[in-house]
Amino acid sequence: MHRFFLPSGKCHGSVLALDEQESHHAAAVLRLRPGDEATVLDGAGSVLSCVVHSLSKKCVQMEVRERLRVPPLPYKITLLQAIPKSKLIESIIQKATELGVDRVVPLLTTRVSTQLDDERAGSKTEKWQRVAVEAIKQSGCAWLPRVEPPMSVEAFLASSEQFDLALIASLQPGSRHPREYFEAFYAEHQRRPKSVAVWIGPEGDFTPDEVETVTNASARPISLGRQVLRCETAATYCLSVINYELQTPD
Repeated sequence: MHRFFLPSGKCHGSVLALDEQESHHAAAVLRLRPGDEATVLDGAGSVLSCVVHSLSKKCVQMEVRERLRVPPLPYKITLLQAIPKSKLIESIIQKATELGVDRVVPLLTTRVSTQLDDERAGSKTEKWQRVAVEAIKQSGCAWLPRVEPPMSVEAFLASSEQFDLALIASLQPGSRHPREYFEAFYAEHQRRPKSVAVWIGPEGDFTPDEVETVTNASARPISLGRQVLRCETAATYCLSVINYELQTPD
């Protein structure tokens, strides 16, 4: 069944009007017709089973037949991802969305080659948020992660945001398997972490100074194995391991 996105503030009432972009996709690309079934996601936990009520290329109306409320995951994962070369960040955001992250923070680090002024950063953020929207439509995820504007390591740490557990993927000596930190947290608190941050570096990894800065802010260095992974592989690997550990029965 085809899925469409409509922000939660516009999902009230028995008939919904898709925005122009979604309407064009429904009418001109998918060629839906009145009476066809579709699903509307609001990115905030609502899954609406609908039928096409009326349509044009600029406005498609959906009649709501059923509303399903999907609870959020009992934990929140923040991915702090150094911006890689090319368009790899889009693939990372897509996979992160499929894996249920709550938020993606693109990072401008020493070894990131991308330079963004405020205008470009704003347009990139909008584009990346749209990638996340397309990912929930593809996967059926009921919750849309927030993509933050690009920022430096120092700018994020200056917010003094607290997490139950923060991890940084590192090639530096002394890194440990992620499970060791989850087991240590459970042993101390008798519960799983409810908020986890994971830092993933760019091609060439974080610099030693960046690793030191982040670990001084309570992040724990983790090893991803003997092989040196591409940054998009590292992100998917880490998020998969974190989800596994957080979903493991007590």
